Amino acid sequence: MIYLVFTLLCFIFMLVYFRIADHFNIIDHPNERSSHTRVTIRGGGIIFLLAAIFVVAVHPSDYLPAIGILMIGLISFLDDIYTLSSLTRLLFHVASVTMIFLYLSVFGSQAWYVTVLLYIMVIGVINMYNFMDGINGITGAYSLVVLGGLQYVNLNQIHFIDPDWIWLPLLAVFVFLFFNFRNKAKCFAGDVGSVTMALWIIFLQLRLILFTHNWVYILFLVVYGIDSVLTITHRVYLKQNILKAHRLHFYQLLANENKVSHLVVSSGYALIQGIIIVAIVSFRQLPSAFFFAITILPLIAVYVFFKPLLMRNRIST
Repeated sequence: MIYLVFTLLCFIFMLVYFRIADHFNIIDHPNERSSHTRVTIRGGGIIFLLAAIFVVAVHPSDYLPAIGILMIGLISFLDDIYTLSSLTRLLFHVASVTMIFLYLSVFGSQAWYVTVLLYIMVIGVINMYNFMDGINGITGAYSLVVLGGLQYVNLNQIHFIDPDWIWLPLLAVFVFLFFNFRNKAKCFAGDVGSVTMALWIIFLQLRLILFTHNWVYILFLVVYGIDSVLTITHRVYLKQNILKAHRLHFYQLLANENKVSHLVVSSGYALIQGIIIVAIVSFRQLPSAFFFAITILPLIAVYVFFKPLLMRNRIST
C-alpha cells in the first residue's frame, strides 16, 4: 500500500513541479553543446528528493544517508537555477558524502588513505553520472537497471539494506521516466536528478561492497565508467579543458552526430549494463577478476574501435 501511495504522490508532485518550474522559468535552453533542440523544463529529478524524504519518514533511524542525499540534491537544484561556483558544489558534495561515510562506519574501519581514496572515488562517480546525463531517458533507464540489479541481490542473495531504500527510488525513477523517456521529453533530470541518483546508487553499492568485501559490484556502473574514463582520456589527448562542456562522449556521438534516436541509445546503454548485471548475479561464484576482464576489455575495444567511425560525422568539438 505504501508503494502505491508513494507512486501517486510522485505523479502529483511532478505535475505541481511543472507548474512551478514554468512559472519561475526553470527551463533548459539548448545551445551548441546540447543534445536537444527545444526548450524543456529542467530539474525533474527533484522527485528523487521526495523519495529520500519518504525513506527517512518510514525509517527515521536511517537519517544520515537521507540527509546526505537531501543535501546534495538541494545544492544541485540551486545549481540548476543559479549556477553555483565549483567550490560551493564541492564543499556540499564532500559534506554529503561524509554523511554516507558516517552511516557506513567508514571512519575508523578503514585506513586514512583508503578513506581519502573513497572520497575521490565517490565524488568522481557523482560527476561521472552527471556528465552522462545528456539525452532523453539515459539517466532514468540506466538507474532503473542498476537499482533493479541491486534489489535482486538484496532480496535473493545478500540482504544488505532495507528494501525500501531501493523500492522507493525505483518507483521515483519509473515516474520520472514517464515524463522523460520520450522523443520530446516533458522534463530533464537536471543536476538535482543525476547527482542525487548518483549518490543514492553509490551509497547502496558501497553498503553492499563493504558488507561482502567484494568489489565486483562496482561493475554495476561499468558501462558509464568506461565511457567517462575513456572520454576524459581522449579529451586530455586532444588537449581540451576537461571541465568544459563537450559532445565527445560515445553516447553523444551516437545521438548527435550520427542521429541515432535518444531512446535507442539510452535503451542500449541500459540493456548492456543489464546484461552485465545478470551475468554477475548469475555466476557470482566465479572470481571477480574474471568479471572485470570480460566486461572492461570488450567495452574498451568497442569504444576504441567504433569511436573514430562515429566521429566522421562530427561537426564540432
